[in-house]
Amino acid sequence: MAAGETPTIGVAMLGYSFMGKAHSRAFRALRELDPPLLPELVSLSGRNRDAAAVVARRYGWGDVVTDWHEQVADKRVQLFDNGGPNAVHAEPTIGAARAGKHVFCEKPLGMDAEESHTMWKAAEEAGVVHQCGFNYRFVPAVRLARQMVESGAIGKVVHFRARYLQSWGWDAPVDDWHFTKARAGSGALGDLGAHIIDLSRYLVGELATVSAEVKTYVDGHEVDDAFVAAAEWEDGTIGTLEASRLARGRVNSNTFEINGSEGSIAFDVERLNELQVSDGPGFRRVMVTEPEHPFMQYWWPPGHIIGWGDTFIHEFHHLLTAIAGGGTVAPHAATFEDGYRVAEVCDAILRSAASGKREPVTYR
Repeated sequence: MAAGETPTIGVAMLGYSFMGKAHSRAFRALRELDPPLLPELVSLSGRNRDAAAVVARRYGWGDVVTDWHEQVADKRVQLFDNGGPNAVHAEPTIGAARAGKHVFCEKPLGMDAEESHTMWKAAEEAGVVHQCGFNYRFVPAVRLARQMVESGAIGKVVHFRARYLQSWGWDAPVDDWHFTKARAGSGALGDLGAHIIDLSRYLVGELATVSAEVKTYVDGHEVDDAFVAAAEWEDGTIGTLEASRLARGRVNSNTFEINGSEGSIAFDVERLNELQVSDGPGFRRVMVTEPEHPFMQYWWPPGHIIGWGDTFIHEFHHLLTAIAGGGTVAPHAATFEDGYRVAEVCDAILRSAASGKREPVTYR
């Protein structure tokens, strides 16, 4: 390597569909953010070689394989990225960690808390860097909201509410893997609810109790279509969490509001570059595009917005910085421990729905 040249890191990825494309685009675009390591796209794996090959050609992956074991054994690979369906999160990720690869895994980390805990402990024991894919932590407006809460700008937080609504569950084929218990583990809860649970932990803190209802409405769906939960956090904050894949008119509506003693913050992912901030009788719009705002030093002049896909670029930049020794994954990215803790909250929501009682959130 020539003097001044950025070192590379070999990357292998499992999965080529929605998340596979988002991750592939991010790896290719990382050069724009001057990362400490440049990703070399060694191989892409998936069950359908022809479909994977199309994605590989589009984004520049070197090899296409149908068996992730080949990637885990490949000495060219230092980072294993798991963007596959939920049922194939645990075994390949654990295998990669035990082979000494740094690991990134999409959310939900495991099929349930027990599996997620096993994944976390395996990565810790292997001594590798591990990160779970909660990309909404890497929205500049969300990061600014965290800074405002930490600085005391809205005073003592007393209420958090979040909802994540989509509508595609009505019309999708019932044999889609997202609706099968064996491949998904859970439905709207793990798919959408995990995101807002993680954001609540990132912005407010650990949850203490939940009281929930979980429902399946579509014939043939083996997992939940929607859930609602009343929650209390360890600091006494109360609030609500809600997710559905059956909300007609809502394509990707991910919102939260934080109410404090001195003000409030509201966010809507469909207005990705904005925060609504209240320190008086109403809300004002804050455009999160100034150079001093989180991540914006990498991008455009003030007022020029970024998109949802750019959150993955921020996320992988953070991961590569941690691998290079320039920082840690926590607290701003989710570690496998964070992924596990979200899974415990999801399990508590399911217990509450089954028991009809308020359930504590506990950690093993």
